[in-house]
Amino acid sequence: MRRRTFLKTAAAMLPCAGLHDVVSGYTHAEAAAPPTADSLHVVGAGEDRFRQPISTGFSTMLFKVATNETAGGLFLIEHKNLVNAGPALHLHVAQEEWFCVVEGRVAFQVGEQRFELGPGESVLAPRRVPHAFAGTGSTPAHMLIAFSPAGQMEACFRDGSSPHSAAERAAFFRRYGMEYVGPSPFNRP
Repeated sequence: MRRRTFLKTAAAMLPCAGLHDVVSGYTHAEAAAPPTADSLHVVGAGEDRFRQPISTGFSTMLFKVATNETAGGLFLIEHKNLVNAGPALHLHVAQEEWFCVVEGRVAFQVGEQRFELGPGESVLAPRRVPHAFAGTGSTPAHMLIAFSPAGQMEACFRDGSSPHSAAERAAFFRRYGMEYVGPSPFNRP
């Protein structure tokens, strides 16, 4: 089959395959009305978008870009005062998580690889790949973290519950589109 014939056939089959709705959805999201002066916002240094920082026990999270501001395409947070601890080893079922170290040093495990990053360095944890992180060193670390698509991460961070058992943690993670893999490889007993 010639390339041109193949492309015409594939384009003609797009509506039949149900992909039209998917493509239309992306087009609609990209074609959303541009932001107006009323919808623009500036979030200052050290500030939370909603003026409600969230303490995780090992850091303070500041929301910078909320899920509804990007039609679910992105959720961006700032981790400040990240100490020598971090979240459980987990994976996201349907989203990537990008980490950028602003200050200090942060240890990461992404898949089977372990490494440490410093200021200006970043790493992407692909969906369905277990990952964890923790601040290292004598001073707290500072990071930016982006989730794409946003998924349920904003709701997860707003949820005030503290699951204690492994079964409770697994249920909590599932509720927000993640899978609990195990305790953080960086937390000291």
